[in-house]
Amino acid sequence: MIKTPYLLFLGDAPDQLAAKVAQGIKDWRPENAVAQFRMAGCNADLGLADMTLDQAKAAGAKTLVIGVANRGGVISAAWKEVLVAALDAGFDIASGLHNLLRDEPDLVAVANAQGRRLFDVRVPTEEYPIANGVPRTGKRMLAVGTDCSVGKMYTALAVDAEMRARGMKSTFRATGQTGILITGGGVPLDAVIADFMAGSIEHLSPDNDPDHWDIIEGQGSLFHVSYSGVTLALIHGGQPDALVLCHEPTRDHMRGLPGYQLPSMAAVRDLALSLAKVANPACQVVGISVNTQHLSEAEAKTYLATVEAELGLPAVDPFRHGAERLVDALAAVG
Repeated sequence: MIKTPYLLFLGDAPDQLAAKVAQGIKDWRPENAVAQFRMAGCNADLGLADMTLDQAKAAGAKTLVIGVANRGGVISAAWKEVLVAALDAGFDIASGLHNLLRDEPDLVAVANAQGRRLFDVRVPTEEYPIANGVPRTGKRMLAVGTDCSVGKMYTALAVDAEMRARGMKSTFRATGQTGILITGGGVPLDAVIADFMAGSIEHLSPDNDPDHWDIIEGQGSLFHVSYSGVTLALIHGGQPDALVLCHEPTRDHMRGLPGYQLPSMAAVRDLALSLAKVANPACQVVGISVNTQHLSEAEAKTYLATVEAELGLPAVDPFRHGAERLVDALAAVG
């Protein structure tokens, strides 16, 4: 088990979105977020205290978590001095990057010498089956987005929290490194061999009570040419009964793809639903989650009302305003 609480390492993150792993931990497990560590040139800020390694250690932090999700998931050479110093200072290190800690000889050597542990969260810990498409009992919701990093995990966590508050049977199913670090378990889907991706999601959301909801964290976007494969694996492996569309309205292009514009929510609705019906003909789109963090309160309310009128579905920011209306819509699913 990864020891808590954490010192959240933001490194030299170029913008706030690059620190989404750390942001997710801070927002959903604030009790585990002791402080942040930022290097020169870091343009992200969680609003936590900036601490040195010694200060964070004295404050009780046990694990340094690499809270940056960069394109390609690489450990920057510029970070190495800090990571080595953290091990020397008595920290374990946890990372969800594709570039594994255990593949870095210098980090392994220091960890072994100091008796510290390296945790690579983005490594599958089980052998997954190939998907068989057999219908499963219980109900499932999947968040699908117009782009990467638009709030699919936040939507799923907010829905799960609201369901639990109502006494409903619900389980958040993490499919990425941030969700796994928040909840302690799940499937690192983008690290699963392609043939087994859909099967891993069947495994993650097995047969359950008829009134139990698996709230499956979404990944990527069907319209994102870099990451559409993980989205389709979630749609077919998850066999969702309900889809929630997720959108961030201030983007001028797809994340990491300046030459690609975001699709409309209607286009995502239609494509995602047609693909979901392959595995579950009864699937339906029940609501829209809009990430309004870059809008004022007045702008957010106006935008949500416009989207709701255009698409005829409840449109909310579940992190800002609560997930009640999304859960109402899910409760009505037959």
